[in-house]
Amino acid sequence: MELVASQSTPRSFHFGTGASIFTKALIPAITSATREVLFVTCFWAPSKTLSALHDALASLAAHRRQLISDARASGGPDLPPLRVRICFSSRSIFQKLFHPQSRDGYLYPPSSWAKDLGLPEPELLEAGAIELRVKSLFFLPFSVMHPKFVIIDRERAFVPSCNVSWESWLEGCLEFTGEAVTGLTAFYAMTWESGLDFRRPITARGLEHQAFNAGDADLTLIHSPAYHHVSLPVPAVPAPLPTLVLPSSHHWNPKFHPFPWQKPSPVPRTPLNIAVLELLDEARRSIYVQTPNLTCGLVIAALLDAMQRGVDVTIVTNQNMMVLEQLVTAGTTTKWCLRSLVRQFHRMSAILTDRPSRRGLRMLHNNQRAGNARDLEAGGTGFGRLCIMGFRSLSGTTETSTEEPVHSHLKLTIVDEELTVLGSGNMDRASWYTSQELGILIDDAAFAQSVKRGVERVLDGRLDVIFDSRAA
Repeated sequence: MELVASQSTPRSFHFGTGASIFTKALIPAITSATREVLFVTCFWAPSKTLSALHDALASLAAHRRQLISDARASGGPDLPPLRVRICFSSRSIFQKLFHPQSRDGYLYPPSSWAKDLGLPEPELLEAGAIELRVKSLFFLPFSVMHPKFVIIDRERAFVPSCNVSWESWLEGCLEFTGEAVTGLTAFYAMTWESGLDFRRPITARGLEHQAFNAGDADLTLIHSPAYHHVSLPVPAVPAPLPTLVLPSSHHWNPKFHPFPWQKPSPVPRTPLNIAVLELLDEARRSIYVQTPNLTCGLVIAALLDAMQRGVDVTIVTNQNMMVLEQLVTAGTTTKWCLRSLVRQFHRMSAILTDRPSRRGLRMLHNNQRAGNARDLEAGGTGFGRLCIMGFRSLSGTTETSTEEPVHSHLKLTIVDEELTVLGSGNMDRASWYTSQELGILIDDAAFAQSVKRGVERVLDGRLDVIFDSRAA
């Protein structure tokens, strides 16, 4: 994709459950659109989120219908149509098993919008000059289209980690403007609407007074004790940040090598995979990884290599989330992979401590030359710290009616407190080998530190220590 490298101006970052992020950030943005909404998600299911989206679109249609009536009565110009595109990959097991195996996907007829998808009736949308199209893509056996993003009038974009679903999970959502929005629109066009001229600005000036304020419709706001809004103010002299829009294409072949004598299969060389591996390989001081699952062996190997160089690694994940999906797509689980990671950490650190072999001395010498060695006189080894944290509900329960998240679904990597990657990609085998993913990489220390402070605030009281090499 030619528009991978670009710039952006981050505007805000939201933490919370999916329902709270949708009702407080995404739905108000959708209803503010005047010409186009491109809405892409992975899972689509009956939920508080879907109910709120239905009500918002219905209110928006009623608002636009009134504008049309007023314009006709006064002899004013017609209201331009609002193009709304809803795209998703997974709705049910049955839907995935019998989904067309074509890049054209499946286009839902208007008769199914209300009955099957929980959307407003087509007549209501048509009366408000809302041109809706709903499409799904899925490829057997495991190739979901996993990205989630919303583009408003090709000027403003949101990249959340949440789906339209019922799960009460901790999520995050970045809002940004700038050149990277065009890159994201190009990614949309490549996957969902090949004929779209993504370079063409679409917002018609002079329509701002017709924008719909979701707050005026008394739409339901869903609150979560984990909700937190990080404001990212624009400086007096705007300075866009270096940004990479990193797609990762889906693959039909999961490349399983189930036997121990088989070499691990190489990961597909997608922009997102390559960028993340390079970040891990080039890290000098610290790596922070927050991922729902951790089952990709190549990522684990890269983290171990980083710790050999003296890089401190912090992992925030879950131990019992989507276990069946992990077994099917990876043949292992996050809990097993974490145990293996700790065992390998002990073995590798022992090379430099208990058994100062020729290899260990060479590693130590290389660390010293790289400026990463610890104080040898104090008994340091040059090996980085490993800290693994498990997410838990603040209430300590697994069922809650107050939108307290029970798992972490946030995907976030921060390297050297300067480089931030977020989006849809997990550090699991499905994201690295089969699913289509999307990552946004922003190169700015102030942005990285703002996001890190926000996530630390949200995680306060919601973490259990699984392993800490400093306490071991």
